[in-house]
Amino acid sequence: MTHDAAFARLSAALESALAAAGAPEGFSPTLERPRDPSRGDWASNAALVLGRRLGQPPRSLAERVCEVIDRDAAGIETAEVAGPGFLNFRLSDQSIWPRLAAILEADTRWGRSRAVPPRRVNVEFVSANPTGPLHVAHGRGAALGDAVASLLEWTGHEVTREFYINDAGRQIELLAESVEARYEESAGRSASVPEGGYHGEYVREVAEQIRDTAGVDVLASLDPEGRRARFRQDAVRLLREQQARDLSAFGVEMDLFFSERSLYDSGAIGRLLERLAARGLTYREEGATWLRTSDFGDEKDRVLIKNDGSFTYFLPDLAYHLDKASRGFDLAIDVWGADHQGHEKRMLAALGGLERADLLEVLIIQLVTITRGGKEVRMSKRAGRFVTLGELVDETGPDVARYFFLMRRPEVHLNFDLDLALDTSDANPVYKVQYAHARMCSVFRKAGMRPEDVGADFEAPTAPGTGAERGVAMAVLRLPDVISAAAESRAPHTVCAYLEETAGLVNAWYHQGNLDPQLRILADVRERSARIRLARAVQITLRNGLRALGLSAPEALSRAAA
Repeated sequence: MTHDAAFARLSAALESALAAAGAPEGFSPTLERPRDPSRGDWASNAALVLGRRLGQPPRSLAERVCEVIDRDAAGIETAEVAGPGFLNFRLSDQSIWPRLAAILEADTRWGRSRAVPPRRVNVEFVSANPTGPLHVAHGRGAALGDAVASLLEWTGHEVTREFYINDAGRQIELLAESVEARYEESAGRSASVPEGGYHGEYVREVAEQIRDTAGVDVLASLDPEGRRARFRQDAVRLLREQQARDLSAFGVEMDLFFSERSLYDSGAIGRLLERLAARGLTYREEGATWLRTSDFGDEKDRVLIKNDGSFTYFLPDLAYHLDKASRGFDLAIDVWGADHQGHEKRMLAALGGLERADLLEVLIIQLVTITRGGKEVRMSKRAGRFVTLGELVDETGPDVARYFFLMRRPEVHLNFDLDLALDTSDANPVYKVQYAHARMCSVFRKAGMRPEDVGADFEAPTAPGTGAERGVAMAVLRLPDVISAAAESRAPHTVCAYLEETAGLVNAWYHQGNLDPQLRILADVRERSARIRLARAVQITLRNGLRALGLSAPEALSRAAA
């Protein structure tokens, strides 16, 4: 994680004070933010850890540290001992207010950092079969994958967003047969969708689109095999285009759509089999070809080619990931649904056998339940068996849908409450954050200024004087660390939590002016300029935090209640 200069100053001063108190050479103290801000801005358990090593009472050691630490060098106002020996530090005003200039100067770059070294990262997500509309679980994967990609970009990595098209295999044949059946029905002929085929109104719509585009005469002129191929090709194309439109409406733009069929056409799968055999990693048994994944941590060996000669899903997927490596990616991050959780171990084992175990990282998302009025919403008008992503976005808008998908850890089941999603009060977390941003923008409009008029050179002769303002300043200064940590841990939900916490502090600061007119941001008092400066830092921070998640930051927003 990256930390700012104030953290570095405190860390260095603490290390010197601990050395003076008897810490051995090389002892590195930890600093973290207390859960209760009233205890201080930073806390350390260094005296507890060091006391055990030195055989000294931790509290006495902590008191010694508080006596010898250079407060000016550390940039702190107070150093206190709590409990059995915790160290709590409160930063001085000089460590807080001048640092706002860095936010104003960075502007759109605030929150960004440089990775050392930067990596080429492929983030693959959604990767739905082109056999129907995207559903809400795809939406959760899309939100997570796109946000992780964005956070990695904000921290200096080169990222490619990729969609793997599963356009080979039996499911594509079932799609073609299902569309053909609906086409026959539209012509008044008897037909039925095959067992395991695809239902829903969208299949009929695809059949009608193919008929209207190709023409009845053209379709009638084709032999059965040629006509089936036409339905297969056009149905996959039309559904892929629909999926791309749904993702675009959701705010997700892919850099690359990679076709599974291309692995067959290019000979990549044949070359992979030769490579595995040359390494002695495959063997034949009971008419099937197996991969020795148990040699690399898997609980058992896995079948690559069944005894009927057909490939398992595992084989093209392994070839696909090796293709990512051949394209020069240092890391491949895949977002998979919960039904693929067991696939991760065998993939890592297979890549380990090929000396690329470091290539793959998997993020698992759990299922989504859409509720309204406390009851599950089950059916879709078009899909028949599930709620589509397009329908959800049409109802809630892309920002709300994305935020709700992101605000919980991906590995836990998500209950998506439509009633809350459509609420435009502070109860809805995304409106709470966006409205706090819009509220800061309104401050500048009321002052007859543009936000960009408040730059790093904006004069503020004095600092704001309230605890609420100090809390807001401390919060906005955290954005780079929050984004860096979220990128490193692939955890966009932590950015959501930070934005909600910061918005709460901002709204409390704003509302204190309703109780005391002298505390209004634009009150005619000597702190006015400093408050305007702080408002600009808030506006930049909330805007950039939202954008890092792929969300918009409206400058004006209507709502049910302020």
